[in-house]
Amino acid sequence: MKTYSTILIDDEQNALQNLSKKLQRYCIDLDITHTFQDPKEAIIEINKNPPDLLFLDIQMPGMTGFELLKQVKNLRSQVIFSTAYSEHALEAIKQSAVDYILKPVDKDELINAVQKAIDNILNTNIDQNDKLVQLMNKMIERDHKLKIPTQKGISFIPQEEVIHLEGYDGYTKIHIADGSTIMSSYSLGKFTDQLEDYFFKCHKSHIINIKAVTAFENEGYLVMGNDYRVPITKTYKKTFLDLF
Repeated sequence: MKTYSTILIDDEQNALQNLSKKLQRYCIDLDITHTFQDPKEAIIEINKNPPDLLFLDIQMPGMTGFELLKQVKNLRSQVIFSTAYSEHALEAIKQSAVDYILKPVDKDELINAVQKAIDNILNTNIDQNDKLVQLMNKMIERDHKLKIPTQKGISFIPQEEVIHLEGYDGYTKIHIADGSTIMSSYSLGKFTDQLEDYFFKCHKSHIINIKAVTAFENEGYLVMGNDYRVPITKTYKKTFLDLF
C-alpha cells in the first residue's frame, strides 16, 4: 500500500497528540514522519524533505501558519489547515486544493480532508496552494474581528469592543465593553497574532486595549473603561507611558 509522508505542526502538544492518534486510526495510508511545536524547526525540515501532506495550525505564538508557508521554498505539499475562521473563509478553503479541519477534530471531516489531499496528489493538482494562501491573507486583512473558540462554538467580536484579555491556567477570559465576558479554552498566546496594534501586553497574563484605558495608577494598575483595574508590571510600565 502506498503511503504519503505527513508532517504535523501545532504549538500545543495535546493537539499534536490528538491529531496524530486520529490519523493513525482513521487514515492508515499516511506516514507521520515528524511533528513540530516550533514553526522554525518545521520550516527547516519541510524545505529539506517536503512532505506530501502538511497539517498546519494557523494561530501560533511568534509565527502564524501563513507566515510559515511564506518561508517554505517552492511549496508543493498539500496543506490542511487547523483553523477557526468565519464561514466565507472556510468556504473559500473548501473550494480549493487546500482543506481545513476545526478543533476539536471531527473524524469525518478529517477523513474527507485527507482524501481530498490524496486526490490532489494523484491528479498532480498542486498549484492551488499559493493561491489559497494569498486569498486567506486578504480575508484576514479585511476581517478585524477577534475569533474566540468557546465550548458552544466560535464567537466573532469586533476588536474595538474588546477591553481586556486575561489569561490563567491555559484559558483566556475576554472582557467586552458591554460588561460581558467570554471564556475560551485557547491560551492567551493563541490570540496574540490576531490582535490589532492598539492592544498592549502589560503583564504576562494580561493584554489590554489601549483605547479603553482611562487612568494609570502609580501603585501599578491601569483602569479600563469598564472601571476594571488591570495590573501592569515595572517591565512594561515605561513602554506604556511612552506611548502617550
